[in-house]
Amino acid sequence: MKSIPFIAAIFAFIITYIATNWLIRYLKRIDLVVKDMNKKNTPLIPISGGLAVMAGIFSGLMFYIFFQTFYFKYTDTLLYIFAGLTSIIMITFVGFADDIIIKKSKETSAGLKQWQKPLLTLSAAIPLMVLNAGTTTMALPFLGRLDLGLIYPLLFIPIGVVGAANMVNLLAGFNGIEVGMGIVYIGMLGLYSFVNRREVAALIALITLFSLIAFFIYNKYPAKIFPGDSLTYLLGGTIATIAIIGNIERAAIIASIPFFVEFILKARSKFKAKSYGYYCNGKIKSYHGNKIYSIPHLFTRTGKFTEKQIFWFMILIALVFSSLIWVV
Repeated sequence: MKSIPFIAAIFAFIITYIATNWLIRYLKRIDLVVKDMNKKNTPLIPISGGLAVMAGIFSGLMFYIFFQTFYFKYTDTLLYIFAGLTSIIMITFVGFADDIIIKKSKETSAGLKQWQKPLLTLSAAIPLMVLNAGTTTMALPFLGRLDLGLIYPLLFIPIGVVGAANMVNLLAGFNGIEVGMGIVYIGMLGLYSFVNRREVAALIALITLFSLIAFFIYNKYPAKIFPGDSLTYLLGGTIATIAIIGNIERAAIIASIPFFVEFILKARSKFKAKSYGYYCNGKIKSYHGNKIYSIPHLFTRTGKFTEKQIFWFMILIALVFSSLIWVV
Protein backbone atom coordinates (compact mmCIF):
# COMPACT_ATOMS: atom_id res chain seq x y z
CA MET A 1 0.00 0.00 0.00
CA LYS A 2 2.88 2.36 0.79
CA SER A 3 4.23 2.04 -2.75
CA ILE A 4 0.97 3.07 -4.47
CA PRO A 5 1.52 6.87 -4.10
CA PHE A 6 4.94 6.54 -5.78
CA ILE A 7 3.56 4.34 -8.57
CA ALA A 8 0.76 6.90 -9.06
CA ALA A 9 3.38 9.67 -9.20
CA ILE A 10 5.38 7.79 -11.85
CA PHE A 11 2.16 7.30 -13.82
CA ALA A 12 1.53 11.07 -13.56
CA PHE A 13 5.07 11.71 -14.84
CA ILE A 14 4.51 9.49 -17.90
CA ILE A 15 1.14 11.05 -18.73
CA THR A 16 2.50 14.59 -18.37
CA TYR A 17 5.51 13.80 -20.55
CA ILE A 18 3.35 12.33 -23.32
CA ALA A 19 0.69 15.04 -23.02
CA THR A 20 3.27 17.84 -23.21
CA ASN A 21 4.82 16.40 -26.36
CA TRP A 22 1.38 16.27 -28.00
CA LEU A 23 0.34 19.67 -26.66
CA ILE A 24 3.37 21.41 -28.18
CA ARG A 25 2.34 20.28 -31.66
CA TYR A 26 -1.34 21.04 -31.09
CA LEU A 27 -0.79 24.56 -29.73
CA LYS A 28 1.45 25.39 -32.68
CA ARG A 29 -1.22 24.14 -35.06
CA ILE A 30 -3.90 26.40 -33.55
CA ASP A 31 -1.40 29.29 -33.31
CA LEU A 32 -1.57 29.64 -29.52
CA VAL A 33 1.98 30.96 -29.34
CA VAL A 34 3.84 33.95 -27.89
CA LYS A 35 7.29 35.43 -28.37
CA ASP A 36 10.17 34.34 -26.17
CA MET A 37 11.22 37.87 -25.28
CA ASN A 38 14.53 36.82 -23.72
CA LYS A 39 15.87 35.25 -26.91
CA LYS A 40 17.58 36.60 -29.98
CA ASN A 41 14.99 37.06 -32.75
CA THR A 42 12.19 36.34 -30.20
CA PRO A 43 11.04 32.93 -31.51
CA LEU A 44 7.37 31.94 -31.16
CA ILE A 45 6.74 29.36 -28.42
CA PRO A 46 3.45 27.57 -27.62
CA ILE A 47 1.83 28.63 -24.35
CA SER A 48 -0.49 27.06 -21.74
CA GLY A 49 1.47 23.97 -20.79
CA GLY A 50 -0.43 23.82 -17.52
CA LEU A 51 -3.00 21.68 -19.33
CA ALA A 52 -0.45 18.87 -19.68
CA VAL A 53 0.53 19.09 -16.02
CA MET A 54 -3.14 19.02 -15.06
CA ALA A 55 -3.60 15.89 -17.17
CA GLY A 56 -0.77 14.24 -15.26
CA ILE A 57 -2.09 15.24 -11.84
CA PHE A 58 -5.60 14.07 -12.73
CA SER A 59 -4.35 10.73 -14.07
CA GLY A 60 -2.06 10.13 -11.09
CA LEU A 61 -4.76 10.83 -8.53
CA MET A 62 -7.30 8.71 -10.43
CA PHE A 63 -4.76 5.87 -10.48
CA TYR A 64 -4.33 6.18 -6.71
CA ILE A 65 -8.09 6.39 -6.07
CA PHE A 66 -8.73 3.30 -8.20
CA PHE A 67 -6.38 1.13 -6.14
CA GLN A 68 -7.58 2.57 -2.85
CA THR A 69 -11.20 1.85 -3.77
CA PHE A 70 -11.08 -1.53 -5.51
CA TYR A 71 -7.96 -3.17 -4.08
CA PHE A 72 -7.38 -1.82 -0.57
CA LYS A 73 -11.05 -0.93 0.12
CA TYR A 74 -9.89 2.23 1.90
CA THR A 75 -11.95 5.32 1.06
CA ASP A 76 -11.67 7.50 4.18
CA THR A 77 -9.52 10.20 2.54
CA LEU A 78 -10.98 10.15 -0.97
CA LEU A 79 -13.46 12.97 -0.34
CA TYR A 80 -10.60 15.35 0.46
CA ILE A 81 -8.64 14.18 -2.57
CA PHE A 82 -11.63 14.84 -4.84
CA ALA A 83 -12.20 18.28 -3.29
CA GLY A 84 -8.56 19.24 -3.77
CA LEU A 85 -8.48 17.89 -7.32
CA THR A 86 -11.68 19.72 -8.25
CA SER A 87 -10.27 23.01 -6.96
CA ILE A 88 -7.03 22.54 -8.89
CA ILE A 89 -8.87 21.65 -12.12
CA MET A 90 -11.18 24.66 -11.83
CA ILE A 91 -8.34 27.09 -11.20
CA THR A 92 -6.29 25.63 -14.07
CA PHE A 93 -9.07 26.35 -16.54
CA VAL A 94 -9.34 29.92 -15.25
CA GLY A 95 -5.66 30.24 -16.11
CA PHE A 96 -6.28 28.70 -19.52
CA ALA A 97 -8.99 31.29 -20.18
CA ASP A 98 -6.33 33.89 -19.39
CA ASP A 99 -3.94 32.29 -21.90
CA ILE A 100 -6.12 31.89 -24.97
CA ILE A 101 -6.45 35.58 -25.84
CA ILE A 102 -3.11 36.48 -27.43
CA LYS A 103 -2.11 40.02 -28.34
CA LYS A 104 -1.55 40.67 -32.04
CA SER A 105 2.08 41.47 -31.28
CA LYS A 106 2.45 37.91 -29.87
CA GLU A 107 4.44 39.38 -26.97
CA THR A 108 2.04 38.18 -24.26
CA SER A 109 -1.50 36.97 -23.80
CA ALA A 110 -4.05 39.77 -23.49
CA GLY A 111 -5.83 37.68 -20.89
CA LEU A 112 -8.57 38.46 -18.44
CA LYS A 113 -9.14 41.86 -16.90
CA GLN A 114 -7.57 42.40 -13.48
CA TRP A 115 -10.92 42.34 -11.68
CA GLN A 116 -11.98 39.14 -13.47
CA LYS A 117 -9.03 37.08 -12.25
CA PRO A 118 -9.81 37.05 -8.50
CA LEU A 119 -13.53 36.74 -9.19
CA LEU A 120 -13.11 33.64 -11.36
CA THR A 121 -10.46 32.04 -9.16
CA LEU A 122 -12.82 32.47 -6.21
CA SER A 123 -15.00 29.71 -7.68
CA ALA A 124 -12.13 27.25 -7.25
CA ALA A 125 -12.33 27.68 -3.48
CA ILE A 126 -15.91 26.35 -3.30
CA PRO A 127 -15.06 22.59 -3.19
CA LEU A 128 -12.77 23.18 -0.21
CA MET A 129 -15.24 25.55 1.46
CA VAL A 130 -18.28 23.26 1.33
CA LEU A 131 -16.21 20.37 2.67
CA ASN A 132 -14.77 22.57 5.44
CA ALA A 133 -11.39 21.12 4.53
CA GLY A 134 -8.56 21.44 7.00
CA THR A 135 -8.92 22.51 10.61
CA THR A 136 -10.02 25.88 11.94
CA THR A 137 -6.99 26.14 14.24
CA MET A 138 -3.96 27.52 12.44
CA ALA A 139 -0.33 28.12 13.35
CA LEU A 140 0.81 31.38 11.74
CA PRO A 141 4.23 33.05 11.72
CA PHE A 142 4.59 35.56 14.59
CA LEU A 143 0.93 35.14 15.62
CA GLY A 144 1.04 31.61 17.04
CA ARG A 145 -2.03 29.36 17.06
CA LEU A 146 -5.42 30.86 16.21
CA ASP A 147 -8.86 29.20 16.17
CA LEU A 148 -10.83 30.95 13.42
CA GLY A 149 -14.04 28.91 13.69
CA LEU A 150 -16.47 29.58 10.81
CA ILE A 151 -14.23 32.38 9.57
CA TYR A 152 -11.83 29.71 8.30
CA PRO A 153 -14.05 28.04 5.65
CA LEU A 154 -16.06 31.16 4.80
CA LEU A 155 -13.24 33.69 4.61
CA PHE A 156 -9.76 32.23 4.95
CA ILE A 157 -10.13 29.40 2.41
CA PRO A 158 -11.34 31.67 -0.44
CA ILE A 159 -8.72 34.30 0.41
CA GLY A 160 -6.04 31.60 0.46
CA VAL A 161 -7.04 30.11 -2.90
CA VAL A 162 -7.49 33.44 -4.68
CA GLY A 163 -4.35 34.94 -3.16
CA ALA A 164 -2.14 31.94 -3.90
CA ALA A 165 -3.26 31.62 -7.52
CA ASN A 166 -2.73 35.27 -8.33
CA MET A 167 0.57 35.69 -6.46
CA VAL A 168 2.31 32.81 -8.27
CA ASN A 169 1.16 34.36 -11.53
CA LEU A 170 3.21 37.49 -10.76
CA LEU A 171 6.63 35.84 -10.88
CA ALA A 172 7.25 34.50 -14.38
CA GLY A 173 8.90 35.35 -17.68
CA PHE A 174 12.06 33.22 -17.91
CA ASN A 175 12.51 29.71 -19.28
CA GLY A 176 11.88 27.19 -16.52
CA ILE A 177 11.49 29.68 -13.69
CA GLU A 178 7.84 28.99 -12.78
CA VAL A 179 8.23 25.22 -13.02
CA GLY A 180 11.67 25.13 -11.41
CA MET A 181 10.55 27.17 -8.43
CA GLY A 182 7.37 25.06 -8.29
CA ILE A 183 9.44 21.88 -8.07
CA VAL A 184 11.31 23.38 -5.11
CA TYR A 185 8.41 24.67 -3.00
CA ILE A 186 5.91 21.92 -3.89
CA GLY A 187 8.57 19.32 -3.15
CA MET A 188 9.45 20.93 0.18
CA LEU A 189 5.82 21.36 1.24
CA GLY A 190 5.17 17.74 0.26
CA LEU A 191 8.08 16.54 2.39
CA TYR A 192 6.90 18.72 5.27
CA SER A 193 3.40 17.22 4.94
CA PHE A 194 4.82 13.69 4.91
CA VAL A 195 6.96 14.26 8.01
CA ASN A 196 3.94 15.69 9.82
CA ARG A 197 1.71 12.80 8.64
CA ARG A 198 -0.59 14.88 6.46
CA GLU A 199 -1.21 12.04 4.04
CA VAL A 200 -3.57 13.67 1.53
CA ALA A 201 -1.50 16.85 1.28
CA ALA A 202 1.68 14.79 0.83
CA LEU A 203 0.01 12.70 -1.89
CA ILE A 204 -1.17 15.73 -3.88
CA ALA A 205 2.27 17.32 -3.55
CA LEU A 206 4.07 14.13 -4.65
CA ILE A 207 1.95 13.64 -7.77
CA THR A 208 2.18 17.34 -8.65
CA LEU A 209 5.96 17.23 -8.16
CA PHE A 210 6.42 14.35 -10.61
CA SER A 211 4.15 16.03 -13.15
CA LEU A 212 6.20 19.23 -12.88
CA ILE A 213 9.46 17.35 -13.35
CA ALA A 214 8.09 15.78 -16.55
CA PHE A 215 6.98 19.17 -17.87
CA PHE A 216 10.31 20.76 -16.94
CA ILE A 217 12.03 18.54 -19.50
CA TYR A 218 10.27 20.60 -22.19
CA ASN A 219 10.20 23.93 -20.34
CA LYS A 220 13.85 24.19 -19.32
CA TYR A 221 16.17 26.48 -21.29
CA PRO A 222 15.69 26.70 -24.24
CA ALA A 223 11.96 26.19 -23.68
CA LYS A 224 9.88 24.28 -26.21
CA ILE A 225 6.66 25.29 -24.43
CA PHE A 226 5.66 27.95 -21.90
CA PRO A 227 3.61 27.12 -18.79
CA GLY A 228 1.26 30.07 -19.20
CA ASP A 229 -1.25 31.21 -16.63
CA SER A 230 -2.83 27.75 -16.70
CA LEU A 231 0.23 26.45 -14.85
CA THR A 232 0.92 29.43 -12.60
CA TYR A 233 -2.70 29.32 -11.45
CA LEU A 234 -2.41 25.55 -11.01
CA LEU A 235 0.68 26.02 -8.85
CA GLY A 236 -1.02 28.64 -6.70
CA GLY A 237 -4.10 26.47 -6.34
CA THR A 238 -1.93 23.51 -5.38
CA ILE A 239 -0.12 25.52 -2.70
CA ALA A 240 -3.48 26.56 -1.24
CA THR A 241 -4.90 23.03 -1.45
CA ILE A 242 -1.88 21.46 0.24
CA ALA A 243 -1.86 24.14 2.94
CA ILE A 244 -5.59 23.88 3.68
CA ILE A 245 -6.03 20.10 3.54
CA GLY A 246 -2.74 19.47 5.34
CA ASN A 247 -3.23 22.29 7.85
CA ILE A 248 0.27 23.58 7.08
CA GLU A 249 -0.67 27.19 6.36
CA ARG A 250 2.34 28.53 8.26
CA ALA A 251 4.77 26.53 6.13
CA ALA A 252 2.99 27.56 2.91
CA ILE A 253 3.13 31.24 3.85
CA ILE A 254 6.86 31.05 4.62
CA ALA A 255 7.62 29.22 1.35
CA SER A 256 5.60 31.88 -0.50
CA ILE A 257 7.58 34.86 0.83
CA PRO A 258 9.25 35.48 -2.59
CA PHE A 259 5.78 35.98 -4.08
CA PHE A 260 4.81 38.47 -1.36
CA VAL A 261 8.00 40.40 -2.11
CA GLU A 262 7.19 40.26 -5.82
CA PHE A 263 3.71 41.63 -5.13
CA ILE A 264 5.16 44.62 -3.25
CA LEU A 265 7.69 45.31 -6.01
CA LYS A 266 5.10 45.03 -8.78
CA ALA A 267 2.72 47.29 -6.81
CA ARG A 268 5.38 50.02 -6.98
CA SER A 269 4.95 50.00 -10.77
CA LYS A 270 1.15 49.76 -10.48
CA PHE A 271 1.53 46.22 -11.86
CA LYS A 272 2.73 47.51 -15.23
CA ALA A 273 6.35 46.33 -14.99
CA LYS A 274 7.61 43.33 -16.93
CA SER A 275 9.59 40.68 -15.07
CA TYR A 276 11.39 39.57 -18.23
CA GLY A 277 13.95 41.64 -20.14
CA TYR A 278 15.41 41.73 -23.64
CA TYR A 279 18.28 39.89 -25.27
CA CYS A 280 21.53 41.88 -25.53
CA ASN A 281 24.79 40.18 -26.56
CA GLY A 282 23.88 36.91 -24.90
CA LYS A 283 22.74 38.57 -21.67
CA ILE A 284 19.34 39.75 -20.44
CA LYS A 285 18.78 43.46 -19.85
CA SER A 286 15.84 44.99 -17.97
CA TYR A 287 13.33 47.23 -19.73
CA HIS A 288 13.24 49.39 -16.59
CA GLY A 289 16.87 50.43 -16.28
CA ASN A 290 18.17 50.36 -12.71
CA LYS A 291 14.70 50.37 -11.16
CA ILE A 292 13.65 47.19 -9.37
CA TYR A 293 9.99 46.32 -9.95
CA SER A 294 10.48 42.55 -9.84
CA ILE A 295 12.89 40.16 -8.14
CA PRO A 296 14.60 39.22 -11.46
CA HIS A 297 15.36 42.93 -11.94
CA LEU A 298 18.05 42.49 -9.27
CA PHE A 299 19.96 40.64 -11.99
CA THR A 300 18.61 42.01 -15.28
CA ARG A 301 19.26 45.65 -14.36
CA THR A 302 23.00 45.04 -14.70
CA GLY A 303 22.75 43.27 -18.05
CA LYS A 304 25.58 40.97 -16.94
CA PHE A 305 23.70 37.70 -16.56
CA THR A 306 22.39 35.10 -18.98
CA GLU A 307 18.88 33.68 -18.78
CA LYS A 308 20.28 30.42 -17.40
CA GLN A 309 22.10 32.25 -14.62
CA ILE A 310 18.98 34.22 -13.70
CA PHE A 311 17.05 30.94 -13.56
CA TRP A 312 19.49 29.45 -11.05
CA PHE A 313 19.46 32.61 -8.93
CA MET A 314 15.67 32.33 -8.68
CA ILE A 315 15.85 28.62 -7.84
CA LEU A 316 18.29 29.44 -5.04
CA ILE A 317 15.90 32.08 -3.67
CA ALA A 318 13.03 29.57 -3.73
CA LEU A 319 15.19 26.95 -2.01
CA VAL A 320 16.26 29.33 0.77
CA PHE A 321 12.72 30.38 1.69
CA SER A 322 11.28 26.88 1.26
CA SER A 323 13.94 25.55 3.64
CA LEU A 324 12.91 28.07 6.29
CA ILE A 325 9.69 26.10 6.93
CA TRP A 326 11.77 23.68 9.00
CA VAL A 327 13.23 26.32 11.33
CA VAL A 328 10.74 29.21 11.59
